[in-house]
Amino acid sequence: MTVLCIIWGILMILGGLSCMFTPLITFISAEYLVVILVAVFGIFGLIRGIAAKRFEVTFFFSIVSIVFGLAVFFFPQFFVLTSGILIYLLAFWFVLLGVTTVYNSIAVGKASGSGMWILQLIVGILVILFGCYAFVHPTLFAASIAGTLGFLLGLSFVVTGFTMVFAPLTKSGK
Repeated sequence: MTVLCIIWGILMILGGLSCMFTPLITFISAEYLVVILVAVFGIFGLIRGIAAKRFEVTFFFSIVSIVFGLAVFFFPQFFVLTSGILIYLLAFWFVLLGVTTVYNSIAVGKASGSGMWILQLIVGILVILFGCYAFVHPTLFAASIAGTLGFLLGLSFVVTGFTMVFAPLTKSGK
């Protein structure tokens, strides 16, 4: 599970970078990307939590991610009707992802004693700040909602990839 989680994490980072550099194309396929993003993150978190018998913040965030992904998958009109609201939902998801990343970084620091947790802590804090700013000014990186949404989805993939790469270092990842 550890190797698979790291491989998926690296693929998510690479895919996210690709999405960030092509935000309009990303927006066109956003519905599918949201489902992939939250489903992969949620399923891996659920499996890790059940395998380690640890039902903490990450486990419950995984369940929320799966429910959000299933809502977009089974109700495609949700995406079409609420594309403007989806930016705010992603901003909220960023804040939650940042909080769980900070929580996991502290767990990595306690479990490993190495300094690797500091990078994850910094990423978590930046994601929280970005999510908060996205609530206030959703058109941060592009002149259009489509470009912003594409960039946010790419960034979501990158952050989720980092979380998946660092997950095996936490106690719940073992």
